[in-house]
Order: sequence, then structure tokens, then C-alpha cells
Amino acid sequence: MNIRVLLFASYADAVGRNELALDLQEGSVVGDVVRRVRELAGSTALPPSPLLAINATYARADQPVVAGDEVAIIPPVAGG
Repeated sequence: MNIRVLLFASYADAVGRNELALDLQEGSVVGDVVRRVRELAGSTALPPSPLLAINATYARADQPVVAGDEVAIIPPVAGG
């Protein structure tokens, strides 16, 4: 199944792209997406437990993904 992965700010800079297309096995979870992204060059910028979202809704690493989902890996936000 195909899903779309969105990367922002320092994560996009580290990987060199702000969007990826991944082909995953049926039954995959968000944590599998993170593992696949970690395999890319520059992905060491991802912390052990990044903030995640599926289709613009915050998600846990154990939540399932289905074909056509959009998974965002969101860096920490600072500001005041």
C-alpha cells in the first residue's frame, strides 16, 4: 500500500525533502513509517519518539495506517 509522508522544518532539511511516498505492507502502523524514514540518509535528526499525525490528526506509533493515508512527522515547536 502507498502512503504519503510529510516532513517539516529540521526533519525536512535533514532528509533533503519535505514529502516522501512509501510503499508499506498491509497491516503497517505509524511506527513502521518512522522506521522506514529512519533508513534514509540524514534521518538521524528524528528523535526516538517524534510527534506524529495521520491525516491531520495526532497519532500514536501503534496506530494502523491504510493505503492513501498521509502521515506527518512533526518536529518540536518553540516560541513564546
